[in-house]
Parts: sequence; C-alpha cells; structure tokens
Amino acid sequence: MENDSRFRRLPQASDQTVTLSVEGRPVATRAGDSVAAALLAAGIITTRTTPVSGAPRSPFCLMGVCFDCLMEIDGVPNRQACMTPVRDGMTVALQHGAAAVSEETK
Repeated sequence: MENDSRFRRLPQASDQTVTLSVEGRPVATRAGDSVAAALLAAGIITTRTTPVSGAPRSPFCLMGVCFDCLMEIDGVPNRQACMTPVRDGMTVALQHGAAAVSEETK
C-alpha cells in the first residue's frame, strides 16, 4: 500500500493537523487537505482495485473527473477521495472492486 510518492507539498501557512485511520493505521495530515492529497503525501498511492482484474488504481486527475480515487470513507463506498476534505477521526479504507448498491441509493 505504501510507495515512495513523488507527490510533494507546497509550503503552507496552516500548521493544524488531523489524524485519519487508513486501513486501520493512523495517518497525520494537514487540516484542509483532501483525502487523496493526504494519502499521497503519506506515500499511500493505491485507493481502490478494479472490479474486473483487481488492478490497483490511484488518484489521477485530483479534480473529481476520473473517479480513479474512489474509496470507502466513514463506511460509505464510492466516495471520491480527491473531493472529500479530511476531518479528525475519519476512517478510510481501500475499495476492492465494485461496491454494492443498496436499495436506498437506487
């Protein structure tokens, strides 16, 4: 799950940090980051696996267009990590394959 990411932060004025739980592991990040940016900064590049082949996918566009960063966030599948701001105590998990659609979301 971890890799030597080439994602680097620009200097920022905010010193506030929040901690997420990613696959059960605490990850400290800057307040105001998206989940995708927080993961990339921590060296975590895989956000989901594809339904057909199980190939790993990573954030690509970082602006909500490609849907490669879909994850399970706070128990809700199919959330775009690049469009979801971090908050302290958030729980994030990789999405493996296609998420089931519940009757409530049809």
